[in-house]
Amino acid sequence: MNKLDENSVIGISALLIHAAKIDENYSEHEKNLVKNFIESYLNNKSSEEILKKAEELEKNSNQLLSFTNIIKKNSIDLKKDILEHLWKVVISDNTVDQYESNLMRRICGLIYVPDKVCAEIKLKLINSK
Repeated sequence: MNKLDENSVIGISALLIHAAKIDENYSEHEKNLVKNFIESYLNNKSSEEILKKAEELEKNSNQLLSFTNIIKKNSIDLKKDILEHLWKVVISDNTVDQYESNLMRRICGLIYVPDKVCAEIKLKLINSK
């Protein structure tokens, strides 16, 4: 699995936060899912500190999808892992609305992951709940 540098993790975390906020409910559970993502890539850093930077970045960014460029340059395994983290956030409240579905479709398109692969990740997570 490719490792990501701190700035990449902050950018991708901002994308996760955006996915969490798209239904206008950014819960503590979703924050913890973002922290799990951070810890899986930066095990020696404070996830709380990185989360704060990512939240700040998400709040001030209207070009959020530019973070997909970080993901696009990486391996398919890394892309799948990031999509899995995104889906965990999206389905954490047990509903997927049209905005969340649309966001995931757009992200998959921007990072060159086929819809089929994206759907398989979603189904795997739903079935493992």
